[in-house]
Amino acid sequence: MQTIQATPRTKVVRHRERGRYERDTINAILDEALICHVGYVLDGQPYVLPTTHARSGDRLYLHGAIANRMLKSMKTGIAVCVTVTLLDGLVLARSAMHHSMNYRSAVLLGVAREVTDEGEKRAALDALVNHVVAERACGIRPPNPLELRTTTVLCLQIAEASAKVRDGPPIDDEADYALSCWAGVLPLELRAGPPIDDPRLPSGTAVPQQVAVYQRPGRRG
Repeated sequence: MQTIQATPRTKVVRHRERGRYERDTINAILDEALICHVGYVLDGQPYVLPTTHARSGDRLYLHGAIANRMLKSMKTGIAVCVTVTLLDGLVLARSAMHHSMNYRSAVLLGVAREVTDEGEKRAALDALVNHVVAERACGIRPPNPLELRTTTVLCLQIAEASAKVRDGPPIDDEADYALSCWAGVLPLELRAGPPIDDPRLPSGTAVPQQVAVYQRPGRRG
């Protein structure tokens, strides 16, 4: 299994046993998440903003309007940090101190480049749409030339990254296992509800199969 070499900036120190450096593990977290948070510093002020993303091989794509301040700043070659967190459950211990959460998270560091090649840009935008709903890009209108010109796409190489994973039951102090209070894990899951038609949808338009039986990214197939 291919691993990403840990660096002093990505090596998990606190609960190091939860650190994961396998590329497959990191990719799976990125693929399942619908939202990432991008951290950067502009004029000495840190910002962390949510956005959607898509992975293609060892590249992570981000996009937005050409006037987007975050993307305009990233184009200049500043360092960025992209984080993703998937919450799997609440860990309810016998003591307040040992309450926790089961989660999978990933951190990516690097410098993004602007995608200027039209072929790569269109492929990246298709990947972003398909990341949200499988095969969606082939059933909708693609970006026209104006939309393509007014959209910025950035690419971040997945080269300096790590993941951190917690799973399993509470870990209490040995003496607390004799307490009578309930302890365990409350699983949490993000699920889709029934599709709601656009009010201006022509009568009789069928809901695509990928929407009707929606599955989260990374759990398809």
